[in-house]
Amino acid sequence: MLALDLNRDMNGVVQHKFNGSHIPQSIFVKQKQRLMSSRSPPSKKTCFNMIIGTHNGTFHCDEVCAVWMLKQLPKYKDAKVVRSRSSDILADCDIVVDVGAVFDHSKCRYDHHQKEFTETFNSLDSTKPWTTKLSSAGLIYVFYGEEVIRTLMEKIATDNSLDATSVSQEQVRIIYSKVYENLIEEIDAVDNGISQSDDVPRYVVSTTLGKRVGNLNPRWNEESNDDILLKRFEKAMALVGAEFMDRVTYYQLGWLPAHNIVKEAIEKRFEIHSSGEIICFPNVAAPWKDHVMSLEKELNVETSIKYVLYPDVANSKWRVQCVPIRNDSFVNRLSLPEKWRGVRDTELSNLTGIADCVFVHANGFIGGNATYEGVLKMATESLRQAN
Repeated sequence: MLALDLNRDMNGVVQHKFNGSHIPQSIFVKQKQRLMSSRSPPSKKTCFNMIIGTHNGTFHCDEVCAVWMLKQLPKYKDAKVVRSRSSDILADCDIVVDVGAVFDHSKCRYDHHQKEFTETFNSLDSTKPWTTKLSSAGLIYVFYGEEVIRTLMEKIATDNSLDATSVSQEQVRIIYSKVYENLIEEIDAVDNGISQSDDVPRYVVSTTLGKRVGNLNPRWNEESNDDILLKRFEKAMALVGAEFMDRVTYYQLGWLPAHNIVKEAIEKRFEIHSSGEIICFPNVAAPWKDHVMSLEKELNVETSIKYVLYPDVANSKWRVQCVPIRNDSFVNRLSLPEKWRGVRDTELSNLTGIADCVFVHANGFIGGNATYEGVLKMATESLRQAN
């Protein structure tokens, strides 16, 4: 093995220039049952001299995310990060991501560029539904993600004066899936060149996490060397880490506690209206879209919920909002009546015959009234007109 210079910088990252050594012939080891039976292979060293390897040169969101996740774990938190394409240098690393043409969990090698690599989350764990081809971020997440999520959740709990021991395995499991679906899968898809849809996009999205990471690479006409790329890679890790922490924090402290609130509202829906198609949050507008759709399945709700009523606390008024066909869709199960859309105040009250109306959005997905009774009438009248 080569002897590496392990003098640490502040972020534990060192970059090695390509020395002309060739990457070995592509190696691919499946053995999925054996892979999944041990998600964290035994390390060769203590955490104080572990080495994480990835490629040098232009960096991408997937290996930046993979390295950041590993460094959240006690095993790798003090690890040196070596950026190189030299097979000899990489051979001395305890774990290698996104380079080396090898995927073998038992050897801690996690590249996805080899021709024969076709793994997805579902192919490695049949209990998960996702079939997007994995990048190095997804590979690390499959094998180490639950430990990463638990570590972060316990830290978030402590930072918010909560009991870290209260973080349950069920909570970890739920947020583990949530973070893959809403963060890591996007990174996997983009890195593998998989479009979000087959349709021609109507507009350009240029602010995704992957694009922001990519923009941290030096421009084509900007000075670039190993030291500059090293600093940019560290900056990219901080960017990805902040995004990751923000997602986990929201799901843990905001999204997850809303589950029981939404469940109670669904269970009491017939107290609001005999159709069972309207639910109400009497005290606060909890995050509800994801929960409504999952709880409808869990509770065997036969007639889908169309409208959600909740207080507009800032303005001491009430809102009626349509339930979309999917969480990420702008298409509603049942929009507010077309003739109401874009109309406000007295004109809207005269049009609807409902007192104290405030507005209906031009797209018909939300409306407002000064009172609870008012938004309830807006919802029930919308149902009546649709039937």
